[in-house]
Amino acid sequence: MPSAPTIDIHAHYFPESYIELIAKHGHRVGATVTSDPQGRRFIQVGLLLRTGPITPLFIDIDARLKEMDRQGVKIHALSLTQPMVYWADDDLGMQLCVAFNDAICAAHRQHPDRLIGFACLPMQNPKLALEELDRAAKLPGIHGIYMATSVRDRELSDPSFFPVYERMADLGLPLFLHPMMINNERMKQFYLINLCGNPFETALAASHLIYGGVLDAFPKLEICLPHAGGALPILRGRLDRGFHTRNECKTIPRPPSEYLKRFTYDTISYDEEILQDLVDLVGADRIMMGSDYCFDIAYEEPVKIVTGMRTLTEGQKQQILGANAIRLLKL
Repeated sequence: MPSAPTIDIHAHYFPESYIELIAKHGHRVGATVTSDPQGRRFIQVGLLLRTGPITPLFIDIDARLKEMDRQGVKIHALSLTQPMVYWADDDLGMQLCVAFNDAICAAHRQHPDRLIGFACLPMQNPKLALEELDRAAKLPGIHGIYMATSVRDRELSDPSFFPVYERMADLGLPLFLHPMMINNERMKQFYLINLCGNPFETALAASHLIYGGVLDAFPKLEICLPHAGGALPILRGRLDRGFHTRNECKTIPRPPSEYLKRFTYDTISYDEEILQDLVDLVGADRIMMGSDYCFDIAYEEPVKIVTGMRTLTEGQKQQILGANAIRLLKL
C-alpha cells in the first residue's frame, strides 16, 4: 500500500432519506421512484432525466467500506449525482439538500477516518443555497461543495451564482462539478449520453467559468473538474483561437489555456496516456484520484490505475493518491 492515505474524491452516494423524499413528495414536480421486477430502483424526473439502477452499493455504507478495503482506498468523499435537486421546487429542493448533507455528516460521524462528504445546495434559488451553505459548512465531515455543470437553464457563469461562489471561497470550501446526463436524440444509442455527452458537458461548463470571468472574480475558489477534465484539455487550442479572433471571446485578460491550472482534476480518463498528458499539462499537484463509484463504468481498481503508471515518479503518485486531496480538503 502507498504510504499516503488514498482518497477517492469521486464516489457517489444515495442516502435512503433522499430517495424517500423523492418518493413521497416528488410527484408534485413530476418526479417518481420506481422499481423493476428485480427490485432495482430508478428515479425518474419528467420525461428526460432517469437515474438508475440505484444498486445497494450506492446506499449501503458497510458494503462500501468492504469495497474500499478491497480496492485499497482509505477515504471516500461522498457526493450526490444526478438527478441532483435543481428540478425540485424551492421547498423540496431545500429538504433534499438538508437530507443529503445530514446523511453524509452522519456517515462521517460513524466512520470519521473513512468517510467525508461534499454538500449539495439548492442552486435553483441562490438565496436558499447561501442559507444551506452556511448551515452545511458547520457540519462535521463536510469538506467541499458539489454542483452540476448547469442549473436548469442557467450556466455556471450566471451572475446570480456569484454570491454563492464568494461565500464558498471565504469558507475555503472547494467546488466539485459533475455533468448532468440529459437525454438527446443523437446520443440515445451506444451509451453516448455518457461516453460523449459527459466529457463535453464538463468542457462546456469549464468554458463558461473561464470566459464568464468566474475564475478571475474569485481567485481563491478551487474548482475540480470530473473525468480528467472531459474534453477541455484537447480543446484548449480552439478556445485560445476564439479568444484571439472573436470579439465575443475577448472577455478575459489572458487566453483560456492559461486557466487550465486554475482547475483541479480527477483521474477518470480510462487511458494511461491521456492521464499522463494531463499530468504534463497541469502538473501532478492538480490531480486527485477518483473512481466514479459505483456506476458500471467506474474504475474497479482506482489505486492500481495510479500505482501502475510507470511514467509517474513515486512522488507524483503520492500526490495524486492522497496528498493533493489532503491539502485541498484540509484533512
